[in-house]
Amino acid sequence: MSSEQERRELDEKARRGETVVAGGTGGKSLDAQERLAEGRSRGGQTRRDQMGTEGYHEMGRKGGLSTMEESGGVRAQREDIEIDESKFRKQND
Repeated sequence: MSSEQERRELDEKARRGETVVAGGTGGKSLDAQERLAEGRSRGGQTRRDQMGTEGYHEMGRKGGLSTMEESGGVRAQREDIEIDESKFRKQND
């Protein structure tokens, strides 16, 4: 299958509401999903650069504890899981 034909088929799926690009959720076309995914990736990289790898990792630990019923911070407190929020600060602060 040609690349152009494949892109057309993926675009049709995206227009029907399917996510065809990882990170492209919400895009109404293949092009929109590609741009969303790129922007989200760049945003995460920028945040990691601002916070440093250690802070970014710590923030991910806290976020990973969250559920629909409670935030990651509440759960960490309840389960006595230590989250060092001082690592969340920008490195220039």
